[in-house]
Amino acid sequence: MIVVAVPVKDLVNAKQRLTPLLSPAERSLLARAMLRDVLGALARSAAVEPWLVSRDGEVEAIARAHGVRVVREESNRGHTAAVAVAQREAARAGAAAFVTVPGDVPCVTPAEIDALATDALAAPPAAVFAASRSGLGTNGAALAPPGVMPLTFGEPSFSNHLAAAQSHGLVPRVLTLPGLALDVDTPEDIAALLADAADTESRRLVRSWHLDERAAGAMLARG
Repeated sequence: MIVVAVPVKDLVNAKQRLTPLLSPAERSLLARAMLRDVLGALARSAAVEPWLVSRDGEVEAIARAHGVRVVREESNRGHTAAVAVAQREAARAGAAAFVTVPGDVPCVTPAEIDALATDALAAPPAAVFAASRSGLGTNGAALAPPGVMPLTFGEPSFSNHLAAAQSHGLVPRVLTLPGLALDVDTPEDIAALLADAADTESRRLVRSWHLDERAAGAMLARG
């Protein structure tokens, strides 16, 4: 069994860094769309068992609609703690590998998920990592077996993970996965999402808002 865990805190207060560009309602809608895109990609992979880690009822409902197992947290303690909960559960369940990706990478593909898992299983014990678009964050991590090392998120987690793997006697491997790299947190990420060719719910939603026209109107108003 290969477990892929997606930690999600909540959708109502998501994406605060997009406040200059999007209204609270739009940010919440985008967070929902991105989560559905991620879970949809996981559902199209025949090789993995997707899990969602959360204690938010709406998040859990979206997961169950996609046939995804919910691992419920006792409290919202952050991304790192949520991943650790799933990592421990995967180890207890006897998973051969543990993979984690965030819920805001709408362009991730099933092939990228499979690549992470396959690379980790090729020669365990192993730790495989994929960076965010900035190169600072970790958007994908795959461990075989699941408990081979702890994971700690928050920039610069990518370089930290490579160093931590080495400290645990592992030779970390790095995959370049463009779809997985695009986590949407800033207005610049929105532009990258719109420029991406992937036909995702998130991209269609953002395109429907005509943000370029909105920005142009705001500039005229200020002028």
